[in-house]
Amino acid sequence: MSLAPRAVLVHRTTEYEELLARHGTHGQAAFFLSSRGRSIDEVAERHQRARRALAEVAAAVPLKWRQSRVERRDLDRFLFAPEDVVVVVGQDGLVANAAKYLSGQPVVGIDTDPGRNPGVLVRHRPGDAAKLLEAALSSSGADELTMVEAVADDTQRLLALNEIYLGPPGHQTARYRLGPDDQAAVSEPQASSGLLVGTGTGATGWLRSLWQQRGSGLALPGPADPRLVWFVREAWPSPTTGTSLVEGVLDGSERLRVTVESDRLVAFGDGMEADSLELTWGQTIRVGRADTALRLIG
Repeated sequence: MSLAPRAVLVHRTTEYEELLARHGTHGQAAFFLSSRGRSIDEVAERHQRARRALAEVAAAVPLKWRQSRVERRDLDRFLFAPEDVVVVVGQDGLVANAAKYLSGQPVVGIDTDPGRNPGVLVRHRPGDAAKLLEAALSSSGADELTMVEAVADDTQRLLALNEIYLGPPGHQTARYRLGPDDQAAVSEPQASSGLLVGTGTGATGWLRSLWQQRGSGLALPGPADPRLVWFVREAWPSPTTGTSLVEGVLDGSERLRVTVESDRLVAFGDGMEADSLELTWGQTIRVGRADTALRLIG
């Protein structure tokens, strides 16, 4: 007997809840904010909107379905099942946070704060949840958004919807060797503050800021485009390090190969620094388009 679908509601702790956890009471949190020229009323109002949205989405789940909830900080410990329908209730970034832990499950994005969020990934209102859940079962109207992956030579694997960052864990300089994933291709030793490899979805965020900052002539991909783009941040020229490979496009199955030449290099996706890969001297990591795509409904 097949299991009934399970709606997994992904949410995150609100700013108001974080303030209460830090200061203990509403009054103390209000005093803290007022001393810095802010009112707790706007923070509390956003909290209430988020909680109302979560309750409305939960109520829209069909009675025959199973239901579960997971908070952002617990995503790396949550076991998603093949029959899950993932409902992200929050901001655009929360969809990206959840995407790296999925393997083809349909995703519905619900915006809890219209007008404050861009709505690139959380495209719907809480009142649309019922019809979207039904659509998710048939995958009708799903967009297949390209994802990026990094695979290390020790089998560690990292998946991301926006971008993968490789570089030093702090503000130091990382040393590595960079080039195409082709034994016949020439690689370049570099010293920099790291590099980003990202997707068309990521081209609306961190990746785009680098693209604009350097006035790059590369054409940024769209969310469903299989192309990836990459940029090296602040490459340093020296007698032993070069700057000729600082940006590019990865088409189809093309991958970048990075070989570590410093004590420590980290790789993390979509800003989730706490869930990163750690690499050391001599290790190699390859970055390219993932076989998995994010199935975003509507």
